[in-house]
Amino acid sequence: MTALAPPRAPLHLVDASLYVFRAWHSMPDEFRDADGQPANAVHGFARFLLELLERERPGHIVAAFDEALDSCFRNALYAPYKANRPPAPEALRRQFAHCKTLAAALGVTVLAHTDYEADDLIGSALVQARAHGLRGVVVSADKDLSQLLVDDDEQWDFARGVRWGAAGVPARHGVRATQMPCYLALCGDAVDNIPGVPGVGAKTAAALLTHFEDLDTLLARVDEVPFLRLRGARQVAVRLRAHAEQARLCRQLTLIALDAPLAPAVAPYARGPADADALAALCEQLRFGPLTRRRLRAAAGLDDAPF
Repeated sequence: MTALAPPRAPLHLVDASLYVFRAWHSMPDEFRDADGQPANAVHGFARFLLELLERERPGHIVAAFDEALDSCFRNALYAPYKANRPPAPEALRRQFAHCKTLAAALGVTVLAHTDYEADDLIGSALVQARAHGLRGVVVSADKDLSQLLVDDDEQWDFARGVRWGAAGVPARHGVRATQMPCYLALCGDAVDNIPGVPGVGAKTAAALLTHFEDLDTLLARVDEVPFLRLRGARQVAVRLRAHAEQARLCRQLTLIALDAPLAPAVAPYARGPADADALAALCEQLRFGPLTRRRLRAAAGLDDAPF
C-alpha cells in the first residue's frame, strides 16, 4: 500500500491592508496614541493579528501592505484604475506605518512595494514558497486572490470564518480559479474601477467562459456567440466585438503579477524572533492596554518582558 504524502506546511499570506481598512472603519475613534493622534486602525489590526497568531501559530507568514495606492504599474496601463477611491487620510497613513512596525516586531515578514499591490506581493511570495514545498493560506476575502489557488492552497475569509480551495471557487463565482482574471475582465470590478465589457454581467461572463474557457478563445470565436443558448446572445456578441481591446486591457489589470521583486533569500518566510524593544516602544506609543500587552508578550514568546 502506497503511503500518503504528508500534508504540506502552510505559508499564511495576509492581505494586511484589508484588515487595517476594516479596523479603521469599524473601531471607535476614541483610541489615541501618546501624541493624541488617532490609533483605532492599529488597535483593530493588532487584535486581528494577535488572534491569527494565537489560533494558527504559523511557522511561515507574511503580511502584504499596499503602498502602490496611486503609483502601481496598473495606473500606467489605465489611468482611472482605482480612481474611484478617495485618498487615505493622513491619520490612516500614519497608522499603516505602525501596523507594519507591529507585524515586523512580532516576527512576521512585511512586504510592501511602490509599484506592486499587496495582491502581487502575495502571489509572488506564494510562487516562491511553493518552490520550498509550502502551500498557501491566503488570509483575505478579496475575490481577486482566488485566482492564485491551486492544489491544496486555501483562501480564508477570516472575519466570517470561511475557507475554500480551488475546488470551491466555481460555487462562489461560477468559474474556475484560473478563469478569474478573464471573468473579471468581462464583467468588470466596480471596487477597482475596472469597466469590463459594458452589458456583460457576472452570469453572462461565467456562461461565456464555461463554453469558451478563456478570453482569447472567446474573442477569436466571437462569431459563435449569437448561436449560444444565452439571453441576448446577439447583442453580447456585438458588445464583445466593440470592446475586445478593452476586455484585453481589463484582463491585464485583473491578472495578479507573480514576479514582483522580492528578495529570494527571504523565502520561505519563516516567522522570525520577536523584537522586544520594538514591541515595548509600540505599547507605549500606542497606549495598548494590559490585555493587549499580555497577548503581545504571549504571541512573541516574551512572557517575562517588562512591557
